[in-house]
Amino acid sequence: MAVRAVRGAVQLERDDAGHMRDRVGELLTAVLDRNGLTPDDLISVWFTATSDLHSDFPAVAARALGIVDVPLICAQELDIEGAMPRVVRVLAHVETDLPKSAVAHVYLGAAAALRKDIAQ
Repeated sequence: MAVRAVRGAVQLERDDAGHMRDRVGELLTAVLDRNGLTPDDLISVWFTATSDLHSDFPAVAARALGIVDVPLICAQELDIEGAMPRVVRVLAHVETDLPKSAVAHVYLGAAAALRKDIAQ
């Protein structure tokens, strides 16, 4: 097994705790599913949120999915003028047999525009 990093992002329609939990949960589920992973394969997960999101911590979505024994951390994304608003990004470190070239990075909805080069 190797340690790999999987990226992803989702744009929220509004700053609402329930909406954040649902959309970030959808993102995490897609990251796991598209890479053939289970929560046991997770080593750690970093979340960032743009400065316009205040309703909750993105990591709450992971806990709601039952990811309870994995270190999680949340941070604020750089506040760059003109950047896409209401975005939660994820960087998950995982154990997998996938080669780097086969890792599926997941950008949902409008967030796909952030990384057209790697979004799947």
